[in-house]
Amino acid sequence: MSKKTLLTAEGLAEIQKELAVLKEERRIEIAEKLKEAISFGDLSENSEYEDARNEQAQVELRIIELEEILKNYELVDAKKAAKKNNVVAIGSTVVVKNEDGETETYKIVGPTETDIFERKISNESPIGAALIGKAVGEKALGKSHSGTFTFEVVELK
Repeated sequence: MSKKTLLTAEGLAEIQKELAVLKEERRIEIAEKLKEAISFGDLSENSEYEDARNEQAQVELRIIELEEILKNYELVDAKKAAKKNNVVAIGSTVVVKNEDGETETYKIVGPTETDIFERKISNESPIGAALIGKAVGEKALGKSHSGTFTFEVVELK
């Protein structure tokens, strides 16, 4: 049996939305591109056709990936988990202070929801794993590819 994917309610909604867009919009757009490319004739030297087929393959692979996630996920009640123990858990937004005294804010999510641009880090990442279970005032020690790090949990949101 495969490992369950941990999702927050927000992450589940994003996956469901992405799947709907891929199935209801992207498939139709690609079908139109294929139809147009086929109308150009000779498919052996038709770059538009090849591009549309590649795009179609990528979309279909992503649909399969999302459907697999939705078949085998566990919804994490972030607020309940964090408030129950008043510690960092999946779904927690945590403010930490690094060794230089600078503060950073992260949201701890499952691996599928990771987005570094939105400061969403996986509970399986070195920083995320070190922060899980820590309370305000506690230090999280960890090791990453760039060396060791220490964060102090300043605030849980």
